[in-house]
Amino acid sequence: MMDSDVKDCIIVGGGIAGLQAAIQLGRYSAYDVLVIDRGTGRSTICKSYRNILGWPDGVSGDELRQRGRKQAEAVGVTFAADDIRKAERDEAKYFVLTGKDGTRYRAKSMLLATGLMDRFPKLPGLMSTLGTSVFVCPDCDGYEIQDRKTVVLGSGDPGASMAILLSERAKEIIYVNHEGQPASSENMTQLANLGIPYIEKRVTEIQEEGGILSAVVLENGSIIRAERGFISFGGNMIYSELAEQLGAELEHNRHVKTDPRSKMTSVEMLWAAGDLGVHSELTTVAMGEGATAAIWIHKTLKKMTSQAVT
Repeated sequence: MMDSDVKDCIIVGGGIAGLQAAIQLGRYSAYDVLVIDRGTGRSTICKSYRNILGWPDGVSGDELRQRGRKQAEAVGVTFAADDIRKAERDEAKYFVLTGKDGTRYRAKSMLLATGLMDRFPKLPGLMSTLGTSVFVCPDCDGYEIQDRKTVVLGSGDPGASMAILLSERAKEIIYVNHEGQPASSENMTQLANLGIPYIEKRVTEIQEEGGILSAVVLENGSIIRAERGFISFGGNMIYSELAEQLGAELEHNRHVKTDPRSKMTSVEMLWAAGDLGVHSELTTVAMGEGATAAIWIHKTLKKMTSQAVT
């Protein structure tokens, strides 16, 4: 590759944080910005975000992504469909990324917005209800179960903790420990004190109509009627491999540590935003982090240009 092929910034991840950063960087009209996206992620499975300013009736992750890409392209940002497997730095301190088929990309700065994916079982009916009537984030969607009969599907303590947390919102709540992993005695006592039924049985099917949960079918054939659901299995996949390859500091849970003001990682010229980092995992927070990272990428690139001229 020639130096002319070096991008000012590469954003890895075309979800909410990555797209917001791309829009912000593109609007400076000064940089060659490339977004590399593999087309999957948490936002691709959410059918309706209802806690975003201006979308009182909800908007799907797919629509947000489509609108965001169009908006970024309109200000000069380019996109590539690829799955980055390797990240390193060359002798010139440029970031060098290698895609799944060996395509290489280079950049002066990089933003990782690769996010995470919730762990959940492959159950008939589950995918069509996610983000519509079955949720993962109590801060985002606790409101949606207000005064509704709700079932929490989970594993051990993560599911028990979610059921306890949501008990103040739901009309009635039931915890189904699908994987049968043990919950702590403290959580079991709290479930009992709150009157939350505990069922340790595998789920075989989610019954729904038009994406709205109606019942959960257990392995013994019994049916639990419900209006809404939450999942909490723990062990979510944090896509921090590229950050680790570049030597960025990680939290104990593999989320990437960043400067709270700039969102830069412990590696110079490397930023991280969205669910990959340490935050409350709201879409709106991911937007803010993407914009914040872009502002500081701009500041840093501008400073580099000024120093090169002098």
